[in-house]
Amino acid sequence: MYEGPVQDLIDELGRLPGVGPKSAQRIAFHLLAADPADIGRLQDALQKVKDGVVFCDVCGNVSAEATCRICRDPRRDLTLICVVEEPKDVLAVERTREFKGRYHVLGGALDPLSGVGPDQLRIRQLLTRIGTDVSEIIIATDPNTEGEATATYLVRMLRDFPGLTVTRLASGLPMGGDLEFADELTLGRALSGRRSM
Repeated sequence: MYEGPVQDLIDELGRLPGVGPKSAQRIAFHLLAADPADIGRLQDALQKVKDGVVFCDVCGNVSAEATCRICRDPRRDLTLICVVEEPKDVLAVERTREFKGRYHVLGGALDPLSGVGPDQLRIRQLLTRIGTDVSEIIIATDPNTEGEATATYLVRMLRDFPGLTVTRLASGLPMGGDLEFADELTLGRALSGRRSM
């Protein structure tokens, strides 16, 4: 344990996702040794994020304006909506360069044990976006317990919309992987999600 502000900094850094106690300590001591100009740039960047970043009125993605660049892009296919849990998932899908529609960010996944129910997510906003233009909803939640529960809930909510196709991202074996190293659940998903060639 360190005294005063140093320990306070380590404690606060340790609360960040993916930062354990050792990493928090290394970052804190790095910051202590850093030039004041570097610290100033970090402070400015943190302040700009808090002051200047908003969530898109349409999809819920992070944006510098009321409507994000993806929702403003007239080249995007209005008939497709890809539903993701977090803004970071939008970037992951965008990196594939395969999806040309628009997004809807839920703001998390259903997790009753942590107090996250349908009212804490942007599900109601998704339902209001579905009009005559939307023909397909692609559910791209994480393949874990919470993501699967969220996907199942969304399918139940969306199945009564006439003419709407609801799909789920395929899951299975990664490219370059070996069958012998795949766990039973992943291999089972790959088998049930097989497609003709």
